[in-house]
Amino acid sequence: MTVDSTGEERTYRIATLPGDGIGNEVVPAAIDVLDALGGLHGIRFDWRIRDWGCDYFLRTGRMMPEDALEQMAADDAIFLGAVGAPGVPDHESLWGMLIPIRREFDQYVNLRPARLLAGVPTPLAGISPADMDMAVIRENVEGEYSRIGGRLYAGTPHELVVQESVFTRRGIERVMNYAFELAARRRGDVTSATKSNGIVYTMPFWDEIFAERAAAHPQATTQQYHIDALVAMFVLDPKRFDVVVASNLFGDILTDLGAAVAGSIGIAPSANINPEREHPSMFEPVHGSAPDIAGQGIANPVGQIWSGGMMLEHLGEADAAAQLMRAVEDTLGAGIKTRDLGGTANTAEVASAVIERLRATH
Repeated sequence: MTVDSTGEERTYRIATLPGDGIGNEVVPAAIDVLDALGGLHGIRFDWRIRDWGCDYFLRTGRMMPEDALEQMAADDAIFLGAVGAPGVPDHESLWGMLIPIRREFDQYVNLRPARLLAGVPTPLAGISPADMDMAVIRENVEGEYSRIGGRLYAGTPHELVVQESVFTRRGIERVMNYAFELAARRRGDVTSATKSNGIVYTMPFWDEIFAERAAAHPQATTQQYHIDALVAMFVLDPKRFDVVVASNLFGDILTDLGAAVAGSIGIAPSANINPEREHPSMFEPVHGSAPDIAGQGIANPVGQIWSGGMMLEHLGEADAAAQLMRAVEDTLGAGIKTRDLGGTANTAEVASAVIERLRATH
């Protein structure tokens, strides 16, 4: 980040990875919105656009260059659209781009808000925006998503597959500490997702450390649910949750469910955070590349725009982030929505409407 000679304009270098599918539609729309917002707040973005992703893989055999992480290491943040395309196996696209970025940059917190915004229909009866405002924190670099394991006797009746989970005290403690610190700035309640009645080693270990962290944060209230009961309560009573902390797999499942309950996966944002700021953090929508609608200009840009708001907050631009969210909610509340939310607007129309409201309210 740089400041000009007047001390007013702030410039942020953003590694920009539109990626695949609708990422190439929602990222440009979000960039337009963020540039307009930046002009109102003395912020300039240096969008360093890279063409990495599945098309790059089909040309080169890699999802990104060998020195990709070195190229991004000095950037202030990473803005990602989507990863994945037909014709490229998911394990190639995921392990070739997204997971190396998360792990090598130690983005061990995956933060996903699950809020019901005004004007967004929810599949739940009798739920208003005041009833759903939670933050799910997913441990992002270990847990069930490891590359430890293998296959024996492939293609025979005796074929054997082993997949190991990896849980460390350091990894669990630090993500739980982040959850308690976030809850202290919110409503003060932390819920832990577990399955210690069926998973005999890792989940009791998770529970033990949650009890230790809760004792170290006596100002917080705590809850603990087995994951099967927790997903049910997300649907039956979402208002009881404030901050939820979960392992990599459980957090992945919970956050997609939270997005669906909040009206559409198309509006859901996420942040992959390195809290110590030793490395850049990455901001991306939850929705994926959606190849079935790619190229039609109808993708919902709200998840990408909201992810941009989370990026602004991480960069210390809280006022700009707050104004952005008000403009998004005003836009949706006015009925300017894409098809996934029951509207008729296209990607560009939603982005333009958000820009209009930013300029009208500044």
